[in-house]
Amino acid sequence: MKILVAGIIARYPFGGVTWCSLMYLLGLRALGHEVLYIEDTGECIYDPEQNTRSEDPAYGTRYINNALEPFGLGDRWSFVNFSGEYHGVSREAVRAFCEDADLFVNLSGGSWFWRDEYVKIPRRVFIDSDPVFTQLAIAKAEGWYVDFFKGFDRLFTFGANIGTPANTIPTGGFTWHKTWQPVVTDLWQSDTPPARDRFTTVMTWKIESFADVDGNKDREFIKFIDLPKRTPHRFELAVNGPQRLLREHGWDTVNAMDVSRSLWDYRAFIQGSRAEFGVAKHAYVSYCSGWFSDRTECYLAAGRPALVQDTGWSAHLPTGNGLLRFSNCEEAIEGLDRIAADWTLHSKRASEIAREHFDAHTVLPRFLEIACA
Repeated sequence: MKILVAGIIARYPFGGVTWCSLMYLLGLRALGHEVLYIEDTGECIYDPEQNTRSEDPAYGTRYINNALEPFGLGDRWSFVNFSGEYHGVSREAVRAFCEDADLFVNLSGGSWFWRDEYVKIPRRVFIDSDPVFTQLAIAKAEGWYVDFFKGFDRLFTFGANIGTPANTIPTGGFTWHKTWQPVVTDLWQSDTPPARDRFTTVMTWKIESFADVDGNKDREFIKFIDLPKRTPHRFELAVNGPQRLLREHGWDTVNAMDVSRSLWDYRAFIQGSRAEFGVAKHAYVSYCSGWFSDRTECYLAAGRPALVQDTGWSAHLPTGNGLLRFSNCEEAIEGLDRIAADWTLHSKRASEIAREHFDAHTVLPRFLEIACA
């Protein structure tokens, strides 16, 4: 098949976001499909060198090319600036690709436009990486936003409980199919022992979008803020948030943007960690969304055990070895101790879980089967 994949690499030019789009591109290509990356959000990029939103797309387009070119995709991308200019593959070449494309995959709002060439593609799907927030926004919205989602043949979500009795979020008449972020596990597996004896994560304290939904990570993390004082295990948070406050409570911190400056920096941080300790956004937890982090999938693929807050995902994935759940401090402490007591066992099982449940060769065939049904 010929597949157009829309993503947000330049809009959010950081390692974790980059890997999300890249692993769709690589996974689909490995299955024998022809792919083209498009970014058409109508928004300015974030330029970390200037630390501002910029009308100049130079940083974003350079970043896309630097991320995709090492994988043979340097001539397989196009960025549409907010003012309408195409960078990378030309407008004409994009339209020509779409003429006989089979599938349009919109990941996380990689395009907010229904251009004629997108509409003509026979199958069109949207992948929601931010469950609860997306469904609440649709429920509150009118006009173009709701109509935008009506343009897709299938809607997918990383929230495994969305639309089930376990979850109370209104679906507005839309059907959301469960999927996981695909991981190219061979690019993450590491035989090198972790460089740091730390439980780590990469996190944003509070996001700017969906400001009317009080569902950010800060509300959940505060419940565990004194955890370092209750356990001998050490933590290192790559965090965009109140580093001084966190350090006062015993958390070691580094700047999340530095750790995520490129896809290689992001991967090195995860591979250099002993395990992940991850807290989820309040909305994911309070609505029992079943959301599971693409970041955690990468820890597992690297052979790094993960101890992460339960959002309802434990009903869909194995827990106990390699991947552990917690809902309160007592469960978190128990999980930390279990991983430390037999790290080798948990590391081996983490790799197995990644391959069994998240490998692109497992996730994408099922995704395509539903998308093209």
